[in-house]
Parts: sequence; C-alpha cells; structure tokens
Amino acid sequence: MKNQLIKKVVIAIATATTIISATQFTVQAEQRKSIAHPRTPYRLSFYNRHRRSYRVAGALHFAHSKLHDVLLLTPFERHALEDDKLYKQVLSHYNKPPRVEPTMELYAPYTARATWRLFRTIDAVHLLHETTEDILADKDIPWSQKEKELKKIYEYYKSTYKDVALSPAPLDVTMRRAGVMMKPYFSLTRNYYPKNNNFFYAAHWWHPAIYESMMIGGNDSEQDKMLNQMEDVFQNEVIPNPPMRMLLSREGSPRYSRLSPETANVFDNLHMLHGITYDIFAYDGWTIEQKRAELYRVLKALGYQQGDEKLARKFTTPKPDFNPLAYDEWAKSADGSMTRMMMEMMQEMMPMMHASMKGGMNSGMSSMQGNMNQMNGGMSQEMHKKMMAQLKMKLTPGIQEGEIPGSWMDAMKVLMPNMKMSPEAMEPGKINSMMVETMLKGWQEKYGNLPDIESISMDTEPSAQDILAQTQK
Repeated sequence: MKNQLIKKVVIAIATATTIISATQFTVQAEQRKSIAHPRTPYRLSFYNRHRRSYRVAGALHFAHSKLHDVLLLTPFERHALEDDKLYKQVLSHYNKPPRVEPTMELYAPYTARATWRLFRTIDAVHLLHETTEDILADKDIPWSQKEKELKKIYEYYKSTYKDVALSPAPLDVTMRRAGVMMKPYFSLTRNYYPKNNNFFYAAHWWHPAIYESMMIGGNDSEQDKMLNQMEDVFQNEVIPNPPMRMLLSREGSPRYSRLSPETANVFDNLHMLHGITYDIFAYDGWTIEQKRAELYRVLKALGYQQGDEKLARKFTTPKPDFNPLAYDEWAKSADGSMTRMMMEMMQEMMPMMHASMKGGMNSGMSSMQGNMNQMNGGMSQEMHKKMMAQLKMKLTPGIQEGEIPGSWMDAMKVLMPNMKMSPEAMEPGKINSMMVETMLKGWQEKYGNLPDIESISMDTEPSAQDILAQTQK
C-alpha cells in the first residue's frame, strides 16, 4: 500500500514536471505548422494540365532547399568543391525531376531544425505559386474571372500565413527595409558559389516565364503550346547559359504583374530571400544562433507590414511585351532592375558613409541632409568611381578581373579603411535604422509619386498565334 502510494506520488510529480516543461517549451519553441493546399475547385489544375512544368518546379525546389544545408554544414573555404558537387546533383534532378513537389524540410533537414520559420515562409509562398498557377491553368475559370480568383487566393495566403506572409510591396522597398548591403555576408553566394547561384537565376527566369506563357496563351490549347515551347527554351538555352542577374516579375512576367501585383511582388521577395539566406549561411563569422537572429530580422523586413498593398503597383515594366520564347541578350545581361536597385541604394548611403570617415554618425546626418541630391555625397569622384565599379563586380556572379576578394563589406574596407561603421549595426539581428531610413527616403523621392501601373484588361482572351508563329520560322 505504501509502495503504491509512493508510486502514485512519483507519477504525479513526473506528470506535473512534464506539463510545466512542455508549457515552457511551447512558449520558447516555434510551432511546426504544416502547409497544405486549400480545397478549391481548381486544385491540381496545373499539375494535371502541365505535368512537365510541375515536375521542373520540383527539381528547382530541390536545388533551393539542398543548398541551405550545404552552406550551414560545410566550411566556406570549401566553396569551389561544394559548388561543383551540388551543381552536379542539381542537374541530375533537373534531368530526372521528382514526381511531386517536395517541401524544403525534405532535402534540408538540418536547416529545418535550425530555422523553421524560414521554411514555413518558403513553403507558404510555394503554395501561393501553385494555387496561382492552378487558377491560370484551369479552363473552367473564365478569363475574365482570373483576377477575382487571384485576389481571393492572395487574401487566403495573407490571412492563413499571417505570421510568415511576405510583403506585397515591390522589392525596391523591402530591400531597403532589410538593409543587407552593409552586412559582412552580402554577395558571398553569387561570387563564390556561381554555378548554383546562376542556376537559381535560371530558376528565377523560369518562374515568371511560366506566368507569362499562360497570360499570352489564354485558356485554350495555345496555353499548352506556349508552356511546352517555353520549357524547350529553358532546357536548351537558359540552363546552359543562365541570366547573370535575378529577373524580377515586372521584367519576366509584365502582364501577370499588372494582373496580380501583390502575388508578383511576393514572389520577388521570396526569390530575394533565397539569395540573402544563402549569403547569411555562407558567412563563417557567426554561429548558427547568430545566423538565425539575422535571418529572422530579414524575414521581418521582407514580411508583410500594414499599408504595403498601397505600394503594390509602384513599378514600371521595362519590356511590357516580353516574349518568354525569345531568350535574348537583355534577359541574359547582368544589367536590369535588380542591379539598378542595388546601385541606387549605394548612392543613397554614400553621404552617410562619407560622413562616417570624417567624424561619426551625428555629422553623418547633417551631411546626409545637405547632400542627398549629390551623387557622391561629397566623396571624391575617383573614390566614387572605384566604389561603384567594385559594387558592379560584386553584383556580377563569380570573381571578375580586378575584383577585391571577399564580400562587399570586405571590398569597402579595402577601399575606405577609415570608414567607421556602427558596431551595433554590424551585429547579427541588428540594423542601422538611420541608414534604412535614408534609403527609404531615397526611394520615396525617386518613386513615391510614380503613378500606379494600370491593371491589364482581361475582357478578351488573348491569342498566342503571332508569338508561336515567330518561333516556328
């Protein structure tokens, strides 16, 4: 009897301890919620209609997920070996793609444990990719009703995944909020893992090309022809000779961007998140806990913020009649919206950088206010030229002749050894708020009064006859 009583007491204490521990853990731990398709009439339309493209997406997402673990688990000094090794696996998966869409966790289990919120963010946007593709692929949704359905699924994404939803604001705004250019990791992946980096640039050509092919093809059989020919272009031209920059939606899918700017901008923010994450993970100067802190800061900056929808149409389309079946020099070039954006941000920061060499951040503010309209912020013309030339090299994949080794921050330290950066801003999870405000002010001055780009008319279903005829000549 006594033994039974003791046993009950021990069990009760153990149970209470378990409950308390579980409660404490729940408070501290990230909830591992799953990502699942909403039950819609058009569910799996893209899978059923465009199986080849669906499987290519699976191969691209294998590449995206696998690199996370490669970067976290191998030293940076092995970058050339690891870049070559993974790229061979990536090509193998592309040539024989998976039959179903893999989640990020499947191919990068270590990263899933280390930064779960990252993978919830990515998988949620991949779900948005699939559902928006379903809407455009479904023949039963009239062409005039596509926009309505796209708006509904965007609202579903924003509300269902509100803790990890990315911003519908253009990347020009969210990149300035993130402020990653002044961090010690910026540019490492594009410069030191060029094979895989360039494969992702190819993938970021492919994603907009999917939408644009469907927008050009309409609901009928021309849509099928457009996607099949686009996949031929991707396989025969883009994979062997990928773009030298990340194409934005406004560049590679201008028609879709006008139809659904919120989702198009979310996709751009996701694609940039991939690149920033890889840079953070490639950097050997921080522990995994520090990398997590910095990554989650970036997630917040790229994430949804109140009022972002008002900015969704603040962009222009450089090639409004873009043809995804014509892979020309413009699409291959390192010059484009992404590069322009980075160069602008550098120009906006230069007055403060110049002031930091003279005497700290207080003088930096007065210098900034007096020189915001100057291209070099008081910096010598020679130094300004050197800075912008080096930045252009860092924004180009691989290592160029005359490029200073290391990250962009390493290059700046060589060019301006007397530059003083805010110690706190260099810490993981921290940012120089004054620098961010300066860049956002710069964007506001350049683009704040830009008229919202017009929506595209969906009254008449398009015909791809002319574009398809051009490719057959």
